[in-house]
Formats: sequence, C-alpha cells, structure tokens
Amino acid sequence: MTRPLLRDLCAAAAAALLVLAAVLVGRHIQLAHHTLFVHWPPLFADWDPHVGPGTSAAVLVAVAMVAYGPLLAVRLPWRALLATAWGTAMAWTWSLALVDGWHQGVAIRLTTTNEYLRVIDRFHDIPATLRDFTHHIVAGSPAPWPAHIAGHPPAATLTFVLLDRVGLRGGGWAGAWCITVGATACVAVLVTVRVLAGERLARRAAPFLVLAPAAVWVGASADGYFAAVAAWSVALLALAVTGRAGFGLRGTAAFGSGLLFGLTCYLSYGLTLFALIAAGVLLLGRGGPGRPESPQRPRSACTRSDARTGRHAARVLPFLLAGLAVVPLLFTLAGFDWWEAYRLLVTRYYQGVGGTRPYGYWVWANLACTVLIVGLATAAGLQRAGRALVRERADVRARPVTAPAGDGPAAEVRLALLVCCALLALLVADLSGMSKAETERIWLPFAMWLLPACAFLTHPRVWLTAQAVLALLLNHLLLTGW
Repeated sequence: MTRPLLRDLCAAAAAALLVLAAVLVGRHIQLAHHTLFVHWPPLFADWDPHVGPGTSAAVLVAVAMVAYGPLLAVRLPWRALLATAWGTAMAWTWSLALVDGWHQGVAIRLTTTNEYLRVIDRFHDIPATLRDFTHHIVAGSPAPWPAHIAGHPPAATLTFVLLDRVGLRGGGWAGAWCITVGATACVAVLVTVRVLAGERLARRAAPFLVLAPAAVWVGASADGYFAAVAAWSVALLALAVTGRAGFGLRGTAAFGSGLLFGLTCYLSYGLTLFALIAAGVLLLGRGGPGRPESPQRPRSACTRSDARTGRHAARVLPFLLAGLAVVPLLFTLAGFDWWEAYRLLVTRYYQGVGGTRPYGYWVWANLACTVLIVGLATAAGLQRAGRALVRERADVRARPVTAPAGDGPAAEVRLALLVCCALLALLVADLSGMSKAETERIWLPFAMWLLPACAFLTHPRVWLTAQAVLALLLNHLLLTGW
C-alpha cells in the first residue's frame, strides 16, 4: 500500500470515528437529558429499515456510475458532460427520494407543520405580508410564523407562493422544483472548477458531485434549491472575472452573479457566508486555469495576461454590485427589514430548541453530519487538498530569493484553495452556534463545494463505491426528517 493511499484511508477512518462518536455520545445525551431533540443523533431522523419504489433505480444508478462514471467524465465532450451530470444527479436524487415512496419521500416533505407550504394562504397580499413579516417572527407574537418561515428571509417562502400562483400547487410540485433545481448545483460547481482550476480536475470531480450522499437531503428539501442558487452565483462570478468571453457576456455574468447572491441572502440568513467563497473566486480568478502548466508561455506573457484579468474583474465590478443591489432593494422597498428580521430570528432561535441544544456537543457533532452528507471520500480528498497547500507553502519558502516568483499556484492548489474557502465558511457557521443540529440539510450549500476535493483521489471507483453505499444505507436504514 502506498503512503498517499494510507493517508487517505486514515483520513476516512478518522471521519468514520467522528461519526461513531457523535452517534454514541449523542444517544447517551438524548437518553439521559433529552436535550438534543433528534431521534437518531446526530441526524434528524428515525431508525426505520425499509425499501421502496426507488430502491431498484437507486442501486442501478449507483452501479452504473461506479462502472462508467469515471470513464464518461473523461471522454464526453464538455457540454455533454454537463448535461449528463445534471440528468444523472436528477436520477440519483429522485430514486433516493422515492425509496420512501411518492407521498412520504416527495409530496409531503414541504407541507409538514414547520414547512413553507403551510403559510401560502397568508401571502394573498404579498406586499402587505412583507411589510408585516417581522411582526410574526418571535414566539409569543400574534400568529407567529412556523419555525422554517421565521428562520428564513421571505424569499424562501415566496418561491413556493409564486409556484402556487402559476398553478404548480401542492407538495408534489414543490418537491419536484427542489429536486430539479437542486440537481443543477453539481453543474454550477463543475463550471466553476473548470474555469478556476482547469478541465482535468473538473472532469475528475464530476462523478463525485453526481453521486454525492447529499442527494438524500436534496430530495426533497428547500435547502437543495438554496444550494443551487448559491452555486450558480459563484459559477457566474467565476465566468465574469476570468475574462474568457467578451465584455458584454462578462458584464451579464457579473450582473447575474450579483442578482443570485442577493437572492441567496434572502433565501437563508446563513448563506451570507458565501461571501467567503466569492472572495476566494475573486482571488483565484486572477490566475486562470492551467497557466503555470504551460511552459511555452513566457513569464512576461502570463504576467500581462494576469494583469488583464485583474482589469476584467475591476471592469465587471459595477455590474456585480448592480445585480447585488436588486433583490435587497426590492424587499426593502416592499417593507421588509433584513437586519431587523435577523435580530428577531436570533431571539426566536433561543426561544425554541436552539436555546436548549448543547453547544458543546453540536459544535463537533455538526461536523459528523457533514461527513455523512459529503462521504468518506471527501474526507480523504480534503486531506489531499490540505497537503497540496502545505507543499505549495514549502515550495515558496524553499525558493531562492533571486528565483522568479512564478505565475501563480498550480491547478491543484487553486482547487484546494477553493475547497478551503467553503470549509472556512462552514466552520464559521458551526462556531456561530446558530446551526445546532439539522445541518445535514442546512449545510447542503456549503457541502457541494467540499465534494470537488475528491478530484485529488486515486482509485475513483473504489471511493465512488464507498459514497454510493453510504447514501444507500442512510436512505434505507433511516427515515430522514427532511
């Protein structure tokens, strides 16, 4: 066994032990003190071994992806790969959702007590409801909003209100919307990785983005939809700042990125942390993919190109800011105060189970939930990403003072930096204490950006098998709450 593979296995084993510790310690805390408010810690789920209509399809998709996914990811034309990734991610997510049956797995997920569809009738006058929204956040106020509506800005609920208005009524359509849109998140991540770190790494990451255990919660929770909106805001930003198209297209991409990031902030308060990932994209966009790996290009040419890229970023900044202003401006003019709503949400959070759940357990058990949504392969990939950054730092220190500084980090280092930005955002969310439990769905938007770390792995079929087995076990042994 080679040393890199041994390190991969050690990282995966450490992640598995973290999950085991979270299960054992969590069961003890829940049985002794009843303060976790989850039935199968650390997940919001119940032990319920079962099979269902989607079982055969889920196994078939998993076997096909393990057998042919890595090969197709290398051979398919790029646009065909993106379409195939979306289609396969939808097949994987739908089949996992249907393991619980149409009614339990899709149709009622967004209609339960705390979910968005419960309050659609209160939005018959949308402007008036937005003006009055903050008056119903705190528990004890007149007609307080259910937990999820109070815990999110109104764009989340408005999405399902507008679906209802156009005739797509009920939990079935809402679930289908979340799965269909949520499955596009893997495409957005692929586009970003290709632009920032090159096509080779994007292709290597593709099967892992498609066959992610996170699909268990994408189908069907609104957080899968949030993940896609946030992911496309990052993808459009990457396209805008790397200068690979005409100025008009770059400006359009920048405006779209700002528009979607503004929407992201009005879908979930916590997703403002995507600003950390966006900052990473702005930093990495200056280098562009593959430049240091082109010995035919003289350093002076690379420097001139990077300077042009910096000017591209500066030129599209007004478009980005203009797009970013649209959604906040519309909601503010409609009478919704984001900052006041967030202040009241913090009060509501500590009025409920968030004030009882022990921070000392969840601050690390949340990370165990993350292992379950990204899989052991991602734990091994993150270890390799960390080593890539350490090697780059060591190379910089060892370089003689008189040696040229080089043209920027290698493709692997750029991918590692992108992944680390997502990990940083997730850790900030964790330390905030505003995400105690249920992070298997709440952190779906961040988890999608950890999965590209799997591009560093060797033996992809073995790791894909581990990912598929984990997802199938989770979906067939547990009845998840979302």
